[in-house]
Formats: sequence, C-alpha cells, structure tokens
Amino acid sequence: MKRVGIVDETRGLAVISMVIYHLYFDLVYFYGVNMGALVDTILSDWWQPLIAGTFIFVSGIAANYSKNNFKRGVTCFFVGMAFTFATAFITPHAPIYFGVLHFLGISMMIYGFIGKYTSRIPWIIGMIVFGLLYILTLNVPKGYIGFNWLFRIDLPSSLYGAELLFPLGFPSASFSCLDYFPLLPNFLLFMSGTSLGVLFRSGRAAKGMYMTRFSGLAFIGRHALLIYILHQPVTVVILELIFKCMGKPTMFI
Repeated sequence: MKRVGIVDETRGLAVISMVIYHLYFDLVYFYGVNMGALVDTILSDWWQPLIAGTFIFVSGIAANYSKNNFKRGVTCFFVGMAFTFATAFITPHAPIYFGVLHFLGISMMIYGFIGKYTSRIPWIIGMIVFGLLYILTLNVPKGYIGFNWLFRIDLPSSLYGAELLFPLGFPSASFSCLDYFPLLPNFLLFMSGTSLGVLFRSGRAAKGMYMTRFSGLAFIGRHALLIYILHQPVTVVILELIFKCMGKPTMFI
C-alpha cells in the first residue's frame, strides 16, 4: 500500500495547530493571560473545531492503513485514560473524562469490527452520507438533531438524565469535561474519513495525493500520538520556568 503524503502532511499541520492552540489555552486558563475577546473567539470558536475536525477526519482515512484497528484503538483509549487520571490529579476541577484520545480509541475499535463491511460502500457515497449525518447530528450533545434556523427534533430528555451516556453524546446537565469528544456526532466524521480512505488505499486517487512535498510535516503527522502525549508536559514545564523567572504566579513551582 502506498503512503498518502497529503494525509501525513495534513495530520502534521493539524498537530502543529493543536500544539499552538493548547499553548494559547494554557496561557489563558492556567496562567491568566488576557489575549482579548477577538483572539479568544477566533481560536476557541473557529480554529479549535477546525483542528479537531481535521484530526478526526484524517484519523478515519488512516484507519484504512492499520493492520489491526482494534489493537490500535485499545492503545489509544488507554493513553486517553492515563490523561483522565493525570488531569483528575493535576486539574481536579476540570478532568478529561472523554477526550479526543478516548473517542479515537473507541472509534478505531468499532471500525475494527465494521470496517470490512463499510469499506464495500462506494467511497463517494460513504463520504457524503456520513458527512451529512455528521452535520445533522452536530447538536446532539445539546439535546436535539438539526438546526434552530432550519429544523429541530428534540431528543428524549431521559437520554441526558442518565449519567453514564456522555460517551455517546448525551451529557447530563451537571456533566463537565475540559476536552469532550462524544461519539455523536464525531464518529460520523471519522467514518466519512474512512470512506475517503478506501479511495486512497485502492491507489486510484490522483498521483499527486501520494507525493510527500513537506517531509517535516509528514514526519510530525506520522508521530502524532507521541507528540500529543508529550507536548502538554513540555509546554507546561517551559511556561512554569518562564513565569517563575518573570516573578509571576505559576501552577506548580
């Protein structure tokens, strides 16, 4: 199977964007730096969802290249659980109960079982159908399907009263999570990516898609999980030292 250069590069760009966003997040929420309302809006409301969406979609594409998606998913999920325990200790007011690694781990495990069936769907149909379903279910965590400006179907409130259904996309009113990526709607975006991955894996995509133009980005993309694990501890250590040298309040030192 050919590696798809544009996929590695896109994931690498998403990883770099994620590191920059988390630096901004740490500065604002942990160190009290005021970036201004415009910057907060651009980064939190627009850029962060774009980064996350790109990462999820590309992860779906990459699932077609895994020899064992179930095993890969288990590894990813347990790394996510390590983050749960770490954040419960470090930031007990805002632990990560079901973040992007939990979500991706479960998605890979599910795809490990259903991939051989869904990969039979023509890639363009799968990508469009799963993509449309993703858009329609964007507001499931808020209690409804659709959009207020177009149509709205309210979901049973009992789904949101059950405390343990938050991984599916039904958080209770009291649920709070620093980094929340439920299966609905995000699994549908992941599946849309897997459909495009079918095309790439077949070797029938445009030849330019397989070329690696930016080897540095591709390298980062191929080591996304390791960078995800390490970047926050490294960032916090650097910020702690900088703020300590400046005589400003720090989190740990």
